[in-house]
Amino acid sequence: MQVITITHLPQMASKGSNHLFVYKYDNKDKTTSSIKQLNKEERIAEIAKMLSTGTPTETALKNAKELLNA
Repeated sequence: MQVITITHLPQMASKGSNHLFVYKYDNKDKTTSSIKQLNKEERIAEIAKMLSTGTPTETALKNAKELLNA
């Protein structure tokens, strides 16, 4: 079984076995969308960003690690 979930909830994002990051960027007259599979450290940082407003705090990073290990 495969389930794909799109979420901004860190609790939900931490439950998956893979974490894909979807982003877009603008060039002069064109917008391009991309997707990247996050490694363990990138995943911790991204979940910490979801838990914080702006730059992740040490507490958010610790909480992200705990969510991923739960």
